[in-house]
Amino acid sequence: MLHFTVLLLLLSLTLPSTDASVFEGEPGFCSDDAKGYGPVFEDQPVDTIYPEESPEAKITMSCQARANPTATYKWRLNGWDIDLDDDNHYTLVGGNLVISNPIKNKHVGKYSCVATNNYGTVVSREATVQFGYLDLFSSEEREAVYVKEGQGAVLLCAPPPHYPDELSFRWILNEFPVFIPLDKRRFISQTTGNLYISKVDSSDSGNYSCFVSSSSIAKSVFSKFIPLVPLAERPIRKYPADIKVKFPDTFALAGQNITLECFALGNPIPQIRWRKMDGELPANHEVSMAGAHLHLYHVQYEDEGTYECEALNSKGKDWHRARVSVEAFPEWTEFISSTERDISSDYTMSCEASGKPKPHVHWLKNSHSYDKHDLKFSGLTFEDSGMYQCIAENRHGVIYADAELRVIACAPTFDHNPVKRRILGAKNGRVVLECKPKAAPKASFSWSKGTELLFNSTRMLIWEDGSLEILNVTRADEGRYTCFAENDRGKANSTGYLSITEATKITLAPSNADVTAGESARMQCAASHDSTLDITFVWTLDGRAIDFDREGSHYERNPNGGSSGELVIKNTQLKHSGRYTCTAQTPVDNVSSSADLVVRGPPGPPGGVRVEEIRDKSVRLIWSRGTDNHSPISKYTVQCRDSFSQEDWRDATTSPSDVEGNAETAMVVDLFPWTEYEFRVRATNTLGTGDPSSSSPKVTTLEAVPVVAPSDIGGGGGTSRELTITWTPVQPQYYYGRNFGYIIAFKPRDGYEWRKVTVADPEANHYVHKDSSIPASTEFQVKVKAFNSNGEGPYSLTAVIYSAQDVPSEAPTSVEARALSATEAIVWWLPVPQHTVEGYQVRYWRKVEDREPSSQRVVVSSRENQTRLENMRPNSPYLIEVRAYNAAGYGPPSHHFQIYTKKAPPSRPPKIISKKLKGTSVNIAWEHVEPLANESTIDGYKVLYRKAGLSTGMLYTTGKRSIDLPMPKDGDCVVEVRAHSEGGDGAVAQVRISGGAVIVAQSLSLACLLLVGLFCLLGL
Repeated sequence: MLHFTVLLLLLSLTLPSTDASVFEGEPGFCSDDAKGYGPVFEDQPVDTIYPEESPEAKITMSCQARANPTATYKWRLNGWDIDLDDDNHYTLVGGNLVISNPIKNKHVGKYSCVATNNYGTVVSREATVQFGYLDLFSSEEREAVYVKEGQGAVLLCAPPPHYPDELSFRWILNEFPVFIPLDKRRFISQTTGNLYISKVDSSDSGNYSCFVSSSSIAKSVFSKFIPLVPLAERPIRKYPADIKVKFPDTFALAGQNITLECFALGNPIPQIRWRKMDGELPANHEVSMAGAHLHLYHVQYEDEGTYECEALNSKGKDWHRARVSVEAFPEWTEFISSTERDISSDYTMSCEASGKPKPHVHWLKNSHSYDKHDLKFSGLTFEDSGMYQCIAENRHGVIYADAELRVIACAPTFDHNPVKRRILGAKNGRVVLECKPKAAPKASFSWSKGTELLFNSTRMLIWEDGSLEILNVTRADEGRYTCFAENDRGKANSTGYLSITEATKITLAPSNADVTAGESARMQCAASHDSTLDITFVWTLDGRAIDFDREGSHYERNPNGGSSGELVIKNTQLKHSGRYTCTAQTPVDNVSSSADLVVRGPPGPPGGVRVEEIRDKSVRLIWSRGTDNHSPISKYTVQCRDSFSQEDWRDATTSPSDVEGNAETAMVVDLFPWTEYEFRVRATNTLGTGDPSSSSPKVTTLEAVPVVAPSDIGGGGGTSRELTITWTPVQPQYYYGRNFGYIIAFKPRDGYEWRKVTVADPEANHYVHKDSSIPASTEFQVKVKAFNSNGEGPYSLTAVIYSAQDVPSEAPTSVEARALSATEAIVWWLPVPQHTVEGYQVRYWRKVEDREPSSQRVVVSSRENQTRLENMRPNSPYLIEVRAYNAAGYGPPSHHFQIYTKKAPPSRPPKIISKKLKGTSVNIAWEHVEPLANESTIDGYKVLYRKAGLSTGMLYTTGKRSIDLPMPKDGDCVVEVRAHSEGGDGAVAQVRISGGAVIVAQSLSLACLLLVGLFCLLGL
């Protein structure tokens, strides 16, 4: 009777539902006809800047949505629908909005696109339309700027009205397009456009114009020229650093790049340094423009803080601080996605966004504000279907997330996902038969095996989603299984067959191994399995699957295949230590076995390196132990590098000198005072030395009195009544403190009291003492020592120098000269009988045409009493003077001696008239050259006979108008003929001689060339 009842129940479940017609005509059925979807934006409008002077009289705002059926579009301006019929400026092209002949006061604003179809409506992000412009500079003349040499200067740009704010600035010098180069002395602020010159010198004289460009509208303008007039000042004064370009408090968006500007006036040119007051400068920073720009790339929240720019030179320093605050554009941390939900079910639609300030979140449904704050649906209805938009915004921007919610209802159906026709299960294992029909609302489930209805038991469980789980399966569980699904709209069923296979078993498990880094290791693994199934072996290390393609240089599988999956680890590294798991798997089941591999090697890097007890020459270093990699640590090595050798790590001196392997601290000694250091630690064991730790935070040792004195003390020379003292400056690592400088002490040889002066420039290498009472060429003793804020160091060795000589007091006598040619002359004189003379300067200039200050000059040593004068003009009167000189200056000039240069040599070359072969020689003849009225008379001719390609050869001189020359034995020769006169050599004519042929370089006519070519063609 019980079997009969069960059979009736099964028959009733298999019968089709008779009440489905009640729901005909309702929306949301999950049938094949419901394949459409709501609009999804593929292209949305973007912020647009329309140049007021644009030749293209239209603006196009893009909008395109993917939808089925195709979407229709409309647009909104400032939240109001645009009536395309009411304004002929607007045209809809597809989904794009075209604005023709835009008008500034009518078409500026925020635009959004609305896309609609049967399934709902979505609104695009808002995009602004603005009109861009860059006016011309004022036509008023700019006033000249007068600045003393050595002082700083600021030239104001004052850009004209413009939109948008983003401009780039350059400066023109004297004429376009000559732009001034930027260096450590000159800087252009990209915020104000002003030009800053830290110290002005005479080369800065000129007219300057500010050149402004707007990339948004592709337009540039430039200002009226500003004359900059440097005023000479001797000596040039020095000025302390004075910061004129100061970066303001700045807001940056996370992920954005920002640039901070800082520039100072001063002489010497100030050095710019940057620091973050509450920590290290970000790792992703860069300093450029000789320190004037600090770039922070991909800004993060931890980069927030107070930044300081310090400018310093030998006369003083200045600093400026401002805060960088980091905020963030909204970003989704949880967003909505399109979904189908059963009618009458519960559903929560949630989205969350991060940002700074925290974004405000609100909702739209089909483009209309939705007054629910959290979208929790209890008992969904068809009216809840539609297009939903979650909108998050803060003062930095807005983001949108779109999703379609579709509420569906239908009877169960297995059309798209039937129960698998054949299911495999491993003997004594677990098997799950899935049953996932489409149904709305959710179906209730039951199962049968053959004609037997199944119920939950210790071996069988029907899950809530309809799947059937069977534990400890045996051959008796084989058979046909049917899943029955039913809801208030109908019922359906689907059948599959369960087959049982032999279970997979590990027959050879991997065993633990212990190796040294660089050696190889083997992990064995073998398994038995059902012969009807394929088996594969998967290896994992600490739960991560080994990628044999990517890590093939270290991992290799046994190539034998079959039931063995042996793993070979080649050239083991420390990273290969861990738990290895072999998994043998078939399409039905899998089984695993594990073993540990220990790889011994050098220690890992120590951690947490920090510095304490900072003194002038020592610090205490503290660290934490790293991994010993299975071999005890025997010792530690401390390394350091300072700000003067950024790239070179060196072993530091420690106390004690040997740091034992159980130590976690050491005193580092023999450091330089007032020097920035960073440290790292390396551990060593019997297998080697490991990688270094991360470097410690940078620290600066305390200041101390300098102990290194300047070297190479010397000097002497200079101008009259001066004492010049020189030295090699102390290297910066020996400054030992701030406000570093030098004390110079000097006294006459027989004096008792040392005179002392202070030089505050640490890079100075000389000092010139001017005193009208200093006798010339007098012996002085000098010494130099260093000082800083903590005191004075030791003096250098005492050196002996001499004060400057007096300039020679006598002029050379018996100055005479004569012209050698049209462009050269020779001059000679009697030397000045004074031992202090170091040499002579000869000046010469044309008596009428040239001015004496622009004269040509020749300098010779005191051992010479004559010299050649060159580059003179032909047929001209010249005045010549000679004066003696030494380090103190020039003595009085000699009397002027006047000469006349020769007339110019002939300007016309000889005309070659004859080339004749005479056995082993060739005769070259030419016409006589007639000189012009302003040229020298011909004295004869010079013939240079040389190999082709060489500049030297045999030179012949003749008064005739022909010459016999030997024929070359091999190769080509060139004959050069020129007229010779007292004014020099005239223009040259050339003849090339080649194997009996003679070619005149200057006289072959076109007819001759054609004739030669004809002979070649005829083979003559």
